[in-house]
Amino acid sequence: MFFQSGGCCDGSLPMCFEAGEFIIGDRDVLLGEVGGCPYYIDERQYEAWKRTQLILDVGEGDPEGFSLAAGEGIHFIVRSRICLCRPAESAYRKRHGPS
Repeated sequence: MFFQSGGCCDGSLPMCFEAGEFIIGDRDVLLGEVGGCPYYIDERQYEAWKRTQLILDVGEGDPEGFSLAAGEGIHFIVRSRICLCRPAESAYRKRHGPS
């Protein structure tokens, strides 16, 4: 599973964990899935970034924090760009229920 870190102490890198290693909180929002793995973000971070397209990628170097590596000598990174589209419906429904 992935969790989008919100900055400050954790940095802003996506964190990758084995299933069950990271406990999802009531205020975490499911953004979607990547390769069958759920990708979550904290609700406050979601509110700040909901008009931002997040692109999961890899970069050279070992992972920071507790994240699993993306492969030998590479770690997960997120690239972003402003999106003029509506926020992801799945994320909205996860937090607020069906519209």
